[in-house]
This record gives sequence, structure tokens and C-alpha cells, in this order.
Amino acid sequence: MVDAKILNSISSRARALEASKIREVAELGMKKDGVLPLWFGEGAWSTNPLIVDAAIASLKAGNHMYQPNNGMMALRQAICTYSNELLSSRLNPAQVTVTPSGMQGLMLTAEFLVSPGDRIVAVEPGWPNLIGAFKATGAEITSVTIVPKDGHWTLDVDGLIAELTPGTKAVVINSPNNPTGWIMSDEEQCLVLEHCRRFGIWIVADDVYTRLYRHGRHAPSFLSITEPEDLLISVNSFSKCWSMTGWRLGWIVAPAVFEGKLGQLTEFNTSCTAGFVQEAGITALRDGEEEIASLLEKIQTGYELSAERLNTFSRVEFIEPDGAFYCFFRVDGLTNSFAAAVEILEQTKVGLAPGVAFGPQGEGYLRLCYAQPVDVLEEAFVRLEPFLSK
Repeated sequence: MVDAKILNSISSRARALEASKIREVAELGMKKDGVLPLWFGEGAWSTNPLIVDAAIASLKAGNHMYQPNNGMMALRQAICTYSNELLSSRLNPAQVTVTPSGMQGLMLTAEFLVSPGDRIVAVEPGWPNLIGAFKATGAEITSVTIVPKDGHWTLDVDGLIAELTPGTKAVVINSPNNPTGWIMSDEEQCLVLEHCRRFGIWIVADDVYTRLYRHGRHAPSFLSITEPEDLLISVNSFSKCWSMTGWRLGWIVAPAVFEGKLGQLTEFNTSCTAGFVQEAGITALRDGEEEIASLLEKIQTGYELSAERLNTFSRVEFIEPDGAFYCFFRVDGLTNSFAAAVEILEQTKVGLAPGVAFGPQGEGYLRLCYAQPVDVLEEAFVRLEPFLSK
């Protein structure tokens, strides 16, 4: 227990931070043998050797030094080429800042936008780190809730727009959504963009799962419909699509006029992203489409197995996701999802994320990452059956 006097000596924002409930469950599980870890948003597969070899070659070539704050120009250009081909965007390198992870990109975005007391509207349930970054910089959060309706996850977009009142600093949208798999449609994005343009409200788009879309090559993206000067920050990462969670590499897209300010903020945070890691990112973007196709095929197999099994349990209410790689399911009678996740871990050695970690709207739910081999998922459901059936 931290002494109260010592605790009070740190900033009020640091004192107010709450531990991630996902991380709490995972920390318990990491101390045990034989646990099936389905708690994080992380696939089970290693990074493609082409990408690994690019990093090794870069290290052997002597790429050991500091890099530009905003990232290597070759990677920034590769990101533009990738995005413009995929999304019909019109990016130029001045809009791109490379970050050591998507999470750092979110934190950089929050530091860039938020003054203490600023009003941020967020779509929830949502990844706790996404909201946490804005809370850590002093934002006041207003939530608009995704809800199950007629067998789909839906958002009242008119209700969202009604919350985007003059004086709101930004709206934070994660689509495809973690944990639900909800998608904001093209039409809905256009409505939100038009409103935000009218009132000078920033859009922060967490685009990490854009390629993990079950109905096409990519999910709808604000980058496809915005102009370069629009108040949009898109945050992305190499973690999910290229199986690079441990590499810590991401990027943000913002209006080019802020290239210098984002570089300055980077200088005072991490200074730069490692050059050899950036070289791996260039290879992923240029040569990684087969890797993405292979990953999507494995993820679809994992989804089909998981959906089939979940739908056999009478206590479980499960809605098909349109994107990402999670099953977010409600368990009848479950009122404390964190306690349930701990109990499941202790009794079955299956690690799940508690729904309450994604906001109060997630209470009563559990999240399972199905980006796993078939044999792992089959064993997980064998172990889970007593809990989900009782």
C-alpha cells in the first residue's frame, strides 16, 4: 500500500489513473503454467520472416542511430503509398508521423489535442487504453454507447451528433471496434464529418483494425472521405495485420501544418522510433499483402469455430462482429465480469478479458480473442464449457 503522503506528492492526473482490468487478469495468468491466453488483442502467429530479415539486415548494416522525430522519410512515403492505394486517400509524407506503437500514437494525439478540462466524446464500449490516454491528459469524457439491436451492434449516430456540441474538442471513434466488432458505415462517417467540420471538432479515428474487416478488403475509413486540411487524426499500428505486437511500431496521420508540432512532442516523449524497426515496417507495407491474406484466413477459421461453440451455450448471448478479431459475449446472470474472468482463469486456465474493462456498458460480458490456432480454441472451449453451461 502506497503511503498517502507519498501518493499525494504526484500529479492528480497520475493519481486518478486506473489499472487496466485486462492487464490485471493477464498478470495473474502469466504466473501460471498451461494457461490459454485469449485476453489480449494479439494473434498467436509469429512475424513473417521477410519482415524479421529486413530488421536484421538493417541492424547488420549499422542502422543503430537516432532517427528523425517524425520518422524515416522512406517509411512515411511507404505509409502514404499504402493508404492511398488501399483507401483512395490523398496523403503526403508531411501528414505522417511514425510512432513507437499505436498506443504511443494515441498518447501523442491526446497530448497534442487536450488541455485539462477539454470535453471529449467517445464511443464505448471501447479499449480502455484509448480512453485512458485522454483521461491521463486531463480530458472530461462523455460516452455514447454501442448497443445490441436486432442481432447487430448499433450506434445511434443522431445521438452521437447531438453530443458533439460547440466547444467539444474531439470525438474518438474506434471502427472496427474493440471489443464489439461494430463498424461505422460510410454514410455515418459522412454525417459525423459534416457536423465536425461545421463546429470545428476534431475526429480521432482509431484505425488499427481497418484491415480486419469481414466483408471486404478494408472497413470504411475517414481517410477515404476527408480533405488533407480536415481536423482528423488517424491512429494506426503494425501490430495486428502484420503480427508485430512486440515490435512497437505505428503511425498517425494529421494535417500537414502540424508536422513540426508533432515532431516536437515526439522529441519530448520518445525522440524517435528505432530505425531498424522502421525498416521492418517498410517491408511489411511493400511486401506484406500475402501475410495479411493468410492472417485473415486463419482469423476467419478461428471466428467460425468460436461462433459455433458460443452459440451452443444457453447462457451466452453472442452477436456476430463485422470486424476486429474478438467475440464479445454476454453471459446470463453475470454481474461481475472481472471476478468471473479471475474465476475462469483459476478454474479452467483460460484467460479472457472482463467486459467491464471496456467501460460500464461492458459489464456482464466477456471478450475472447479468436486469433488463435484451431487446436487452442478447441481446447479453450472444452475448458470453458462447465462455466458457460452451469
